[in-house]
Amino acid sequence: MRRLPPLHALRAFEAAARHLHFGHAAAELHLTPTAISHQVRQLEEILGVKLFQRYPRPICLTAEGAALYPVLRESFDRMAHAIVELTPQDKDRPLTVSVTVAFASLWLMRRLPDLNRQTGLTLKIEADNCPVDLSASNVDCAVRYARQAGAEDHWLPLFKDSLVPLCAPDLVHSNSIEGDADILRLPLIQYRWASETDAPPSWQSWSQAAGLAGENPEISQHYSEEINAIDAALAGQGAVLASSVLASSAVAAGHLVCLSKTALSGRMFWAVARNGHPRLSEVESFSIWARSTS
Repeated sequence: MRRLPPLHALRAFEAAARHLHFGHAAAELHLTPTAISHQVRQLEEILGVKLFQRYPRPICLTAEGAALYPVLRESFDRMAHAIVELTPQDKDRPLTVSVTVAFASLWLMRRLPDLNRQTGLTLKIEADNCPVDLSASNVDCAVRYARQAGAEDHWLPLFKDSLVPLCAPDLVHSNSIEGDADILRLPLIQYRWASETDAPPSWQSWSQAAGLAGENPEISQHYSEEINAIDAALAGQGAVLASSVLASSAVAAGHLVCLSKTALSGRMFWAVARNGHPRLSEVESFSIWARSTS
């Protein structure tokens, strides 16, 4: 006979350990932070060890908590995947893919008919700029933008990105652009870089990469979202330093032109799913198709 602590206490600890935040765990499990704290303390009393170092903030796992967490995470994952496998209607549902609004609008949407025709896959698109928690949602796969694969989950590389200067053809025709220095004379469009860990790809950094360290680019328009900055460039309002991947369709159609071979290194786009996900073969089919269309 198995002697296990109460399931609710184990679930509370696993969620709190995954988020390293009692409030986020409470939101996931539809409880209050006080209830999560109480259930974790109940588990600690049963085991006779401390699982979290609560002070100083933020909380972190103790050695005992760090040993228990991966065991519970794998166990809950396996139970969840087994339940999905036993649910007939889930086998026929669309593959749910989480992407940013820009990736959905600029890259994915126009390619969906080809995806279905070539692979038979049907997607349900969850477009949101906030990264989804794969372990606490019904999302099967998320498209991530990162320099390297994460330590957890199953990461499949899609394509390497770069940041290139782009503008509408009419703007090129109405201006004399003979070199990189002339690009900086155009109205320049800037957007806020989403990552807080990397230096943002700015026109200043591009001018340095182009060997124009003495130039001081003047920004004419600022946007919070890359998709709005690209829309402004499509409307002929200026030049934008944007993702070569996201702008690829507009460039191929002749709606935008690349102004220079000088580019800034971007990150890699990845398709990410939980390890052992029951629909991992479909996620791999999606990633193979995406790479073939880039």
